[in-house]
Amino acid sequence: MAEAGLPGILSYAGRVESPRAQPLPIRIGGFGGAEGLADWLRAEGIGRVIDATHPFAAQMSRNAIAACAATGTPLLALERPAWQAGEGDRWTHVPDLAAAAAQLSGPAERVFLAIGRQHLAAFADQPQHDYLLRLVDPPGGPLPLPRTVVEIARGPFDVAGDTALLRRHGITRIVAKNAGGTGAEAKLVAARALGLPVVLIDRPPLPERRIAATVEEALHWLHADLGV
Repeated sequence: MAEAGLPGILSYAGRVESPRAQPLPIRIGGFGGAEGLADWLRAEGIGRVIDATHPFAAQMSRNAIAACAATGTPLLALERPAWQAGEGDRWTHVPDLAAAAAQLSGPAERVFLAIGRQHLAAFADQPQHDYLLRLVDPPGGPLPLPRTVVEIARGPFDVAGDTALLRRHGITRIVAKNAGGTGAEAKLVAARALGLPVVLIDRPPLPERRIAATVEEALHWLHADLGV
């Protein structure tokens, strides 16, 4: 947007301590639900919204749909396509975190829990495993999993690095969200090469909305909408 000379503002939830610098203004923090977001859109004179949140930030996406409907603001979701299993993949698809945790009810393993830090408590009933977490920031307090190793790293990640990571920690299973995109796909390619099983959590369902799969499509929508 900056390179195209389009005005805009980026909104972050505030879950990363040191966001990367951006060439557009940034606001950080929640809005107070759909009604609060609608009020903010009106107050700021926002003409259009691109929902580029993580595919699993379902509540924010629902709030955006409701707020844009209430204010008559055009909305586009920038949603990267979900990952699809290929030859050699050993994926088990599950609908949510609880189902993913249930997949770990067996004997102790070494699990790469690639779900971020927000939903670790969903796996607290499976304390028998040695868990590997990869986080952007160090955890701010005790973790709900007693046997955990944390690696601090910020993506995108590559296949060679993730293959080395899985081997170094002796990982026997991966749990991940089906986020799509290339920035976090390396662990799945590495798992395929190493023959490791993957528990893949499906995306939460959302109301129907207009979707773009690439940044280029989103910019085209903005240009068309602006008549540029």
